[in-house]
Amino acid sequence: MTSPAPDPGVYISPAQTLAEVRRIADGQIRMEGKLDRLLDDRAEDRETLADHEQRIRRQEQVGLTEADVAPMRADVEALKRSRWPLPTIAVLASLAGVAIALIPLLSR
Repeated sequence: MTSPAPDPGVYISPAQTLAEVRRIADGQIRMEGKLDRLLDDRAEDRETLADHEQRIRRQEQVGLTEADVAPMRADVEALKRSRWPLPTIAVLASLAGVAIALIPLLSR
């Protein structure tokens, strides 16, 4: 009885190792570039946020005058007058339903 041949294992050539190391290094370089862009974007976002905060704080200190609020009040009142209240719509829908239901009864 002969014993089985020993498993030769896996052979990775130096060229394959070098190619894999280069591929990993290229991926790392791309990842570093993406991280740099993210950090730059985050810095820009911080600057924008700080600018917005400053403008909001200035506006809060100055406040709104009656001249600023008057046009907005007029717009709100116009919207209130022109809106259809829900009960009116319900009444119109029910009248339409009754009319539709009466049509077949009256057409006999």
